[in-house]
Amino acid sequence: MAGLLEIDGLSVWLTAASGRSSILDDVSFSLQPGEVLGVVGESGSGKSVLALSIVGLLPAALSARARSLRLLGDELSTRPREAFRAHRGRDVAMIFQEPMTSLNPVMRVGTQIAEVLTWRRGMSQAAANRRTIELLEQVEMPQAASCFGTYPHELSGGMRQRVMIAIALAANPKLLIADEPTTALDVTVQAQILRLLTHLQRSTGLSLILITHDIGVIAELAERVMVMYAGRIAEVAPVGTIFDAPAHPYTQALLASVPDIRQQRGRLATIAGTVPDALSMPSGCRFAPRCPHRRDVCAATPPALTVLAAGHEVGCLRPFGYLAGRVA
Repeated sequence: MAGLLEIDGLSVWLTAASGRSSILDDVSFSLQPGEVLGVVGESGSGKSVLALSIVGLLPAALSARARSLRLLGDELSTRPREAFRAHRGRDVAMIFQEPMTSLNPVMRVGTQIAEVLTWRRGMSQAAANRRTIELLEQVEMPQAASCFGTYPHELSGGMRQRVMIAIALAANPKLLIADEPTTALDVTVQAQILRLLTHLQRSTGLSLILITHDIGVIAELAERVMVMYAGRIAEVAPVGTIFDAPAHPYTQALLASVPDIRQQRGRLATIAGTVPDALSMPSGCRFAPRCPHRRDVCAATPPALTVLAAGHEVGCLRPFGYLAGRVA
């Protein structure tokens, strides 16, 4: 079955006086209608750049190339960035990390939501205003009608995030990309936003790409998980497989770093080192400098994605050796 989104060989880079830096390298995946894909990895893994590539909002300083990038059957890889405008907001929408920097500070929030309705759905101003209040109620905004005329700075972080979700849903998109939607929110508000996203996804049937650092969020919402590291895909698998039988050392390390309340507290597990800088990526496996199981071949040979089982792919030269923590 043709996917809602199909990406083959997407690469993004920055060319500067100091050299060319690789931000995404040969990323390929597809997304089916109604599917929830979790994208996880440390900061610097390329998750947000991937999201911006899908909606055509990459900064001008970045260059992108793909063998194919198809959204709803429309091939966009060979067309200028302006071609994304026909889909952005209507077919695909995005919730950004920090709503305070994404919302216009000098426009009332109701006006910002209604603007999408008048531009993308051709509504009259009166109809757009009525629909805006309905959207605010749909995202469970307290006193939705009175919030119509407020400015972003007058709202709490959780309320601003609800406004961002309302804007994203205004044109009834088929794909929603949520880039760290709970950043800077306290724990109780995070739970409310995640519950809201789950309810909206299930009630509307839209596809969801959820980008997060939080493994717990992935476990709760995602059906399939894509683990990214330094601009490459490390592993892709159903959520149950990722948690029960992770095949990539990086995936294992991420899961090991999550505290377990069932065990006595001790020193938390960490991943030695840091994500490599975009200007100094390793020539072989990009995780090799931090991998406790690395061999000489790992530093010289970039691993391709290998199919381990149906729906389970891993970018490691010796993935079977790490299953259940065993080294081959």
